[in-house]
Amino acid sequence: MIHRLITTWNKTNLMKRIAIGIVLGVVLALVFPKATGIGLLGEFFVGGLRAIAPLLVFALVANALSQHQKGTETNMKKVIVLYLLGTFAAAFVAVLINYIFPITITLTGKAAEGSSPNGIGEVISNLLLKIVDNPVNALQQANYIGILSWATVFGIAMREASEHSKDLLQTLADITSKIVEWIINLAPFGILGLVFTTIAGQGLSALSNYGILLVVLVGTMAFVALVINPLIVFFMIRKNPYPLVFKCLRVSGVTAFFTRSSAANIPVNMRLCEELGLNPDTYSVSIPLGSTINMAGAAVTINTLTLAAANTLGIQVDFGTALILSVVAAISACGASGVAGGSLLLIPVACSLFGITNDLAMQVVSVGFIIGVIQDSCETALNSSTDVLFTAIAEMSSWPKEKRY
Repeated sequence: MIHRLITTWNKTNLMKRIAIGIVLGVVLALVFPKATGIGLLGEFFVGGLRAIAPLLVFALVANALSQHQKGTETNMKKVIVLYLLGTFAAAFVAVLINYIFPITITLTGKAAEGSSPNGIGEVISNLLLKIVDNPVNALQQANYIGILSWATVFGIAMREASEHSKDLLQTLADITSKIVEWIINLAPFGILGLVFTTIAGQGLSALSNYGILLVVLVGTMAFVALVINPLIVFFMIRKNPYPLVFKCLRVSGVTAFFTRSSAANIPVNMRLCEELGLNPDTYSVSIPLGSTINMAGAAVTINTLTLAAANTLGIQVDFGTALILSVVAAISACGASGVAGGSLLLIPVACSLFGITNDLAMQVVSVGFIIGVIQDSCETALNSSTDVLFTAIAEMSSWPKEKRY
């Protein structure tokens, strides 16, 4: 009987198993809210993904570059352009929605602790320093910018190595991918624990005072995911974009929503790219890169909260300044992974455009932390699902029309 249940479970689609995990997590949180041991399942799952993800990124990128043959098309230029375009478009949409639905927030609370960058120059400086971080330290600290840079160097250098050496690198990539596959199979139990922890520990009561802000934030991200991104997809492949968009959201977005980590979701995205029949030479580089610089959700967060602060203080934002803000937010969002606290601690950079003091800006950051349970989840879901989406359409745009998704 037990063997039959295990066999049936293993044969069930992963997304169906995850859905079961979500439902069980909600039920257990409502019935046994003090059973904190259940939450360990979530910590174990995310911890496992975060632990193996740095090595996976290094192994896959280095191996892909070492095996690359001159003249092979990788579509990386298209992917990078799409990443940058998507992030800027998301930032600009947040500005437009602010003109339609201007919101204000209360700025009398205690400022968040932590240090934010002094300006866009410091953000760029931090990014450049991350690139030349010690490779061992980059792996230990999960500095993905540093990991990507050293993986690129090692991969290109390995092109001159013997075939036997390249085979060793290929073996490392295969072994790491297999370990990730084992961890991903634990996703239903991990997400059960994550859902339990969120509902039992925080619930939604703490978010009630920020309902309008949350609606605007989540609504803006949904608009980007369901309107702006599909428009970009249609422009690239000239076919109905929604089957591909919904698949990326369903497979990548759902797991990213619960893990709240683009880096931890890299293995899920790699598997989805494989299912879509994409070129491994492209997605083994573009997916790790996207988890670092493709930050549409972060751009929305930065602009929405910054403009809410400006509205609260009675600062008039003209269209020209809003356009500059979108550029700054897009650049800052690309550097979110290089700053502790992610997108929230980059808000003061954007606030400085309007002369908002750092003390007030850090109060805005505090508001961000209060709604972070939902804000960060939605932000990560948008960021991570778009990594696969843009990687896919960059390649599909060159396929015969009948083969496109």
